[in-house]
Amino acid sequence: MKKCGVQVTGTDRAANKKAIERFIKRMPSLSTTVGKVLEICSRTDASPNELNKVISLDPVLTGQVLKLINSAYYSLVNKVTSLTRAITMLGMNTVKNMALSTAIIRSVSGAKKSQALPTKKFWAHSIGTGVCAKLLAKANGVSVLGCEEYFVAGLLHDLGKIPFGDEYIDVLHKARDAQRPLINLEREILGVDHQEVGKLIAKKWKLNEAMTSAIAFHHDVAAAPEEQRVRAAYVGLANMYANILEFGYAGDPFPDTESALQMLELTGLSWGMFAEIAESVDDEIQKAQIFLQV
Repeated sequence: MKKCGVQVTGTDRAANKKAIERFIKRMPSLSTTVGKVLEICSRTDASPNELNKVISLDPVLTGQVLKLINSAYYSLVNKVTSLTRAITMLGMNTVKNMALSTAIIRSVSGAKKSQALPTKKFWAHSIGTGVCAKLLAKANGVSVLGCEEYFVAGLLHDLGKIPFGDEYIDVLHKARDAQRPLINLEREILGVDHQEVGKLIAKKWKLNEAMTSAIAFHHDVAAAPEEQRVRAAYVGLANMYANILEFGYAGDPFPDTESALQMLELTGLSWGMFAEIAESVDDEIQKAQIFLQV
């Protein structure tokens, strides 16, 4: 294969994949506490009291939960000091998502390989995508609990860009100069794209199918499992919106318009809904910065 003046051979593709797999293997696993939180929250008969028992044994996670409930993200009048009350007010699903997202952010930030995507701008883009996915879902009638799931899926969608090395700078430059979708240049120059890599990371951390599909198919929603396509499409559209409006930087300002139309049809969203959420986006992004601080 030869594109953009670069020859990608089968040997190159295999070497890139092996280097990425080695990098992912060295990445830290999620903590035992986070694993137990995910396990409890996956059960339909789980109670907030069970979650409280696990989290209370982890001072760091306890502090994170209390910091989140008392942050501008929730804008409560009175400070909450009880872990049990915080879990009850936040809801088990939100606590699970917070524990998962903050653990992942800490893990990948410590393992970051390339200087191609500055950490602060990368996570600003990720936060922007999560907020846009949440607001679009809300505008389209998704439940409050569902909207939080969309936020975390958007927050984590670009995890697959983390393991790329400094050669990724060349990919970013070529995508910008050619004004083409970044994922196409990844495939042409590196022989592997960030969706594939993200899927490997999701597998290592045993993320659920919904989260994994948003990470692995937000550019190619038709390839996602049928029951996960709508969520992947929301994240894909939110990613485009965040890129175009330059919320942070993830190197992909030129979306695939054909796939955008496909995602709009799949979700039932309209271009007008993007205008509707515009007034709320900046405020929500500022509030959501708490996820980078806890």
